[in-house]
Amino acid sequence: MKATDLFVKCLEAEGVEYIFGVPGEENADFMMSLEQSDRIRFVLTRHEQGAAFMAEIYGRLTGHTAGCLGTLGPGATNLITGVADSNMDRAPMLVLTGQGSTARLHKESHQIMEVVDMFEPVTKWATTVYNARTIPEIVRKAVRIARTEKPGAVLIELPEDIAKHEVDAKPMTPHRYRRPVPDDKIVDRAFAMLSEARKPVIIAGNGTIRTRASKQLRDFCEQTGIGVVSTFMAKGAVDMDADYCLHTIGLGAKDIPTLAIDEADLIITLGFDMVEYHPRLWNPGADKTIIHADFLPAEIDEHYHPEIEMVGDLAHTLWMLNERLRESGVPDFDTSTRDEVRRRMQAELAIHAFDDTEGSIRPQKMLWDVRQVLGPEDILLSDVGAHKMWIARHYHCHEPNTCLIPNGFCSMGMALPGAIAASLVYPNRKILGIAGDGGFMMNVQEMETAKRLKTSLVMLVWEDKQYGLIAWKQQASFGRHTDLAFDNPDWLQLARAFDWHGHVVSRSAEFANVLRQAFAEDGPSLVVAPVDYRENMLLNERLGELTQPCPTAG
Repeated sequence: MKATDLFVKCLEAEGVEYIFGVPGEENADFMMSLEQSDRIRFVLTRHEQGAAFMAEIYGRLTGHTAGCLGTLGPGATNLITGVADSNMDRAPMLVLTGQGSTARLHKESHQIMEVVDMFEPVTKWATTVYNARTIPEIVRKAVRIARTEKPGAVLIELPEDIAKHEVDAKPMTPHRYRRPVPDDKIVDRAFAMLSEARKPVIIAGNGTIRTRASKQLRDFCEQTGIGVVSTFMAKGAVDMDADYCLHTIGLGAKDIPTLAIDEADLIITLGFDMVEYHPRLWNPGADKTIIHADFLPAEIDEHYHPEIEMVGDLAHTLWMLNERLRESGVPDFDTSTRDEVRRRMQAELAIHAFDDTEGSIRPQKMLWDVRQVLGPEDILLSDVGAHKMWIARHYHCHEPNTCLIPNGFCSMGMALPGAIAASLVYPNRKILGIAGDGGFMMNVQEMETAKRLKTSLVMLVWEDKQYGLIAWKQQASFGRHTDLAFDNPDWLQLARAFDWHGHVVSRSAEFANVLRQAFAEDGPSLVVAPVDYRENMLLNERLGELTQPCPTAG
């Protein structure tokens, strides 16, 4: 068969459901072959970066690989930001690019560039197909690498002449394998250390929301009562309503949940990923006793030097600890700090819940209302900006993967294309993207894609007419900020131009009802709210006062 026909059949064998992208002439043969597939849906996007973000969110939500596609040269460079975001946020992804004929790769030639070399720093593996017979092996290897912990992006480049070759080969049948598990003796040592602790605390990282780990973590906490602080990407690993949920860490400043870490005599990190939150921020003295449990050994860092490492499947590791608890009984832990931290954080979350302001709306109020409007299974996707910090601190979850925050590479522009992908994966759930006015305009063209696909997502834009997070950080560091201001379009005209529903709401008491109305509408809706970012510096002042331990910590 033709090489591109074989390529598509290999992707089908791997269970690939979606490829998002913008094709070019160098992958025309692949597109002709893909058109014949009744198992893979191609989603045409308006920019390759949007395609990469869509594939990333599909991977984060499902654990499986989708493809993002671009042609050679500028098509490939347009993909790279979204690919880097996927790779550092641990989402499996296949990156599929065309390339010029191998007859001209060795010399200066139109649109030719070293795509594989460019993508190597932002992928787990990048390769070129030089022989059509290797396609089954390359696709099988690519998917396996992309899905293996820690998941990430893999690039396959297909030159246009190789794409046309006739080949006698068949797809390889995927075999899924059990992950390795920790040694019993190591788990025994960890359990003995746990049994000797009085005030242990768990830091749950993004590894806990993958591969069944959340269920075992909840079982462990139900037995022990140990408090859990989550990183941004681990939201929902434990239910926000559980007594042991201590909400989120990850701000650069000390926050209320970090007080539990300060008081702890043992830190258990589960699926902790240093790209999210550097250990010097919660272990500045490098003196904490740490047990590390993850799929991979700990990264070497002077502030993160665990006494014990339980390396292997995280869900199974927690199951092993749960079995020991059932056999040996639960140690008598002191939960006073846990309870005080939770009480203080619960009060903080509700501080502006019943505001009635005109002209702008506080971040806390909007997120309180968002939590009331969205159900436990509904999905919020955050872009990157000042709003991301508020979402991380004030929006909490009942289930894993119901709040998706880019927190490794942290690229702006993800929320709208990400919401489109989420709506394809879960068409019966409410899908809400939240972006600043800066990040939203970076991929505004995908409003057309959302309408064409008949999605019913809602995009909420927090308008401050500047790059608010940079202004916040510069103000905190220098007492002023540089010129970061810009103008915005007429939002209602913009919505009409893309045939979206549109709303602008500036009174806080009306916000929740407007949001409900947007979700009730048929088709995508844009909701724009002027945000009161005076709260940024007020939060800095409150967090700056958190230098004392909890009063009941003893």
